[in-house]
Amino acid sequence: MRSRTEMMVDRLRDLQAGTPDIEASAVVSVDGLIMASSLPAGVDEDRISAMSAAMLSLGDRIASELSRGKLERVYISGDAGIIVLMAVGEDAVLTVLARSKAKLGLIFLDASRATEDLARLI
Repeated sequence: MRSRTEMMVDRLRDLQAGTPDIEASAVVSVDGLIMASSLPAGVDEDRISAMSAAMLSLGDRIASELSRGKLERVYISGDAGIIVLMAVGEDAVLTVLARSKAKLGLIFLDASRATEDLARLI
């Protein structure tokens, strides 16, 4: 029987395979610990996981403070690509790295579907 982590990694790989503009992804706990990842070599998983958890928490607080309702996602755009952070249930964060020319609607849709599947695994 496969472990929960292996099933999460498989789902991350499926996300990337199904959406070619997604280059990497990870699931991190709200405490900032890596749970599963499909990140490129050379990426410091610990730093990325800690920053992802902190950024989603900050986005949630900002949305609440400014009466914007429940946070759907945090979107970060740089000249070399985009990063999307979405909650996975109450206990984790999905971090998705995509190419700068990615179709955002597709990235958001596929990431949202992945968060639902991943929430069942946590």
